[in-house]
Amino acid sequence: MARCSPPLLRRLFCCAAKSASAAAGGTSKKNIVFLGSPQVAASVLETLLVASESPDSAFQVAAVVTQPPAAKNRGRKLMPSAVAQLALDRGFPGDLIFTPERAGEEAFLSDLKEVRPELCITAAYGNILPQRFLDIPPYGTVNIHPSLLPLYRGAAPVQRALQDGVEETGVSLAYTVRALDAGPVIASEKFAVDEYIKAPELLAILFNLGSKLLLHELPSILDGTAKEKAKPQDDSKVTHAPKLNSDESWLLFNQEAKLLHNKVSSLFPAYSSMLLPTNSGWPGTRAKLQLVNQNGEPDVLEIKVISTKACASCDKTGDGNEVLFSGNSLLIPCGGSSCLEVVELQLPGKKVTTARDFWNGLRGQKLLKSP
Repeated sequence: MARCSPPLLRRLFCCAAKSASAAAGGTSKKNIVFLGSPQVAASVLETLLVASESPDSAFQVAAVVTQPPAAKNRGRKLMPSAVAQLALDRGFPGDLIFTPERAGEEAFLSDLKEVRPELCITAAYGNILPQRFLDIPPYGTVNIHPSLLPLYRGAAPVQRALQDGVEETGVSLAYTVRALDAGPVIASEKFAVDEYIKAPELLAILFNLGSKLLLHELPSILDGTAKEKAKPQDDSKVTHAPKLNSDESWLLFNQEAKLLHNKVSSLFPAYSSMLLPTNSGWPGTRAKLQLVNQNGEPDVLEIKVISTKACASCDKTGDGNEVLFSGNSLLIPCGGSSCLEVVELQLPGKKVTTARDFWNGLRGQKLLKSP
């Protein structure tokens, strides 16, 4: 009997212990349970499913664990996570898709034990794993983390790395322990970061690299030798990547343009649907400007800043607060005599537009930095 809360959609994804047990038996392949929720995690699951279908594969995906269905979009309709949707689209049994509210629920842990996982793999799951969970798979739990651990431990490693303007980041395979992202590292791969890459693109790249790294390391993980070669993290080099909050989305033009450009790249709004388990309504980066009409009357204009460049200095000169236009960009004076070039932006309730089209629509009105 399914062990789930009342909503129908929740019941669809609950697991039946008998079915799980049957799937676990009668095969020499090792059982892997995958845990993940957003789109980047779905790409990892797809890689594992494809690899498991090979006749000489040493493993099978025995169950999937993901966040419960969540209300999305304006209709607030309950929708499965990207991982659950991919699993269903690939014909994965609905009764082997677990959706516990918390990974420490007794019913969930009981059903998980009946699947008899030998290894659990996590990728942006979005739930804390208690020790009772970690004690179940004999080969442990391995996480794909999009940073070069011990750098950027935490919920937002890609976003914090881009905010810091790093020139190099990467992805790590690490054993999961109770301390956050602190387990021994099995392997890692570096990736060079340029100044134009945004968080969604970098996330996709790193999880794709992580998927390939995982497949390469799975034989040693499943025969136990990975635990012998895994290296403890150097706690003296730890940096943290705390969860983002909406207050961080505002651009303050007294800061240098390079810092603001990094923030735009790191907080690009599309990242929420790729990394977070649900649609969080993340605002992206926002700024307040003053729009002054022909009568000299100012009005506050709030914009979303979509795409930028950073200039160490401005060639064009205004009155210090005036926003100018040159080439294809708005030129906003910033701290340290630097200048932020805004290439694309979005007005409230409108579609993304180029700076040139926005500027042409001002029709002689003046644009200033907001005080």
